[in-house]
Amino acid sequence: MIAYIERFVHENDVDTMPEPDSGEEQGDLSPLFNGVDIQGTVEFAGCGSAAAGIDFGGVQVSKPLALIRPANSDDVAKVVRLASRSPHLTVAARGNGHSVNGQAMAHRGLVLDMKTIEPKITVDPETAQADVSGGALWEDVLKRCVLGYGLAPRSWTDYLGLTVGGTLSNAGVSGQTFIYGPQTENVTELEVVTGNGDVLVCSKNENPELFFSVLGGLGQFGIITRARVLLQPAPDMVRWIRVVYSEFSEFTRDAEMLVTRAEGDSFDYLEGFVFVNSDDPVNGWASVPLDSDQFFDPSCIPPTAGPVLYCLEVALHYKNHDPPSAVDMRTERLMGGVRFVEGLRFSVEVGYMEFLLRVKRAEKEAKANGIWDAPHPWLNLFVSKTDIADFDRLVFKNILKHGVGGPILLYPLLPSKWDSRKSVVLPEGGGMFYLVALLRFCFPYPKGLSVEEMIVQNQEIVQTCIQNGFDFKLYLPHYTSREGWKRHFGNQWSRFQERKARFDPMAILAPGQKIFPRNWHPS
Repeated sequence: MIAYIERFVHENDVDTMPEPDSGEEQGDLSPLFNGVDIQGTVEFAGCGSAAAGIDFGGVQVSKPLALIRPANSDDVAKVVRLASRSPHLTVAARGNGHSVNGQAMAHRGLVLDMKTIEPKITVDPETAQADVSGGALWEDVLKRCVLGYGLAPRSWTDYLGLTVGGTLSNAGVSGQTFIYGPQTENVTELEVVTGNGDVLVCSKNENPELFFSVLGGLGQFGIITRARVLLQPAPDMVRWIRVVYSEFSEFTRDAEMLVTRAEGDSFDYLEGFVFVNSDDPVNGWASVPLDSDQFFDPSCIPPTAGPVLYCLEVALHYKNHDPPSAVDMRTERLMGGVRFVEGLRFSVEVGYMEFLLRVKRAEKEAKANGIWDAPHPWLNLFVSKTDIADFDRLVFKNILKHGVGGPILLYPLLPSKWDSRKSVVLPEGGGMFYLVALLRFCFPYPKGLSVEEMIVQNQEIVQTCIQNGFDFKLYLPHYTSREGWKRHFGNQWSRFQERKARFDPMAILAPGQKIFPRNWHPS
């Protein structure tokens, strides 16, 4: 059986060979799984696996040989061990398909649909932790923990329709990261299937090197099948506030002041974004108000304002029994010293779950008008505080002065909240840095760009950073060459290779990242 599949893959140039019809492909590949006791299901090319060859980004396409829907971690391990017996097969773990550059694809390889593993969410109120399957969606974790126990994870992503294993393989950042660190800092134990086909439990005390490797490891060292997540008491309500700035220096001063206050003496959430200083319905003033009854008054904007403006977004948690006057008093105390444009402050009161699921509402609207399934050539970067003002001048006020057809997120993060033993790569200067996220949507509107133009613009931004010597790293990185990845990891490249050699020596896992070719050698 294995000899047969080896011949099929090895004797054909799988990137250029003619595409067989579905019947031929299914007939050729089905022997691969003969005698393999998998409790889940296998769908061969042409029989339902096409969805595994696309992702949310919509700019990459691949053709996997098969889509496996595992029932448990043992199924995952069996598929990895099966692939290890061939010199060419690879395996990609796919969560909810939200990658934007093919990171969860396996061209002419095997794709695991991690959502089909039973989405167990077991909460222990005594230790304030939850054991969660790697294929569970964060939105389901939220509902189970809050509605069942009045508890919630401490650190989130903005969009919760993502799998637990997927975000932990990258980092997982949002407005709580300045307090608790990314999601990778809020787990105490993992169950992982390594590239050797072993199912291992790991933590800081048990198999620690695997634990640190997998968190933020881009899927290169193991597939997360279970995570133990830290919880805290969930609030009932959120006061959600947005304030506007015309000057970049004032925006960054206030954002940095708020994230560096002592824990408990700041807001419970802080993000920010850049928007166009115009009536553009997608990129402009209309993107700021929090409620349809609120109005953005452009007459408040100083005449010295440039082509873009800045919005600081904060949130305060409280309980239903908290007196409104106490919530007001705490809000104004925290807002003290924040110097935004007078007349451009917006606020609403929403339930805690409604706040965390805010992007879910936007998803429903986008699906209704057809733009959710359009391409999303997103670009995410970590830019050092030392270079963010020049980034503003060269990128926000120049390259992106007409917007990106979606949110441009911008907010500071603290390196002290990130454990350097994990695989996430941060700007090398070691100080505060900013998340910059260009969340592009491709749909017709005035000044809109085509997908190709957006990709070129992303490349121009990255080249601007390189040519000006900015201290930056791509978040959710995508490179197509070994040299690109070596530059990305910098002085951590040797450690990353060593971890690969230990936990996935044949480079079976996560081929869509294009870091290590199958049967690679350290360099």
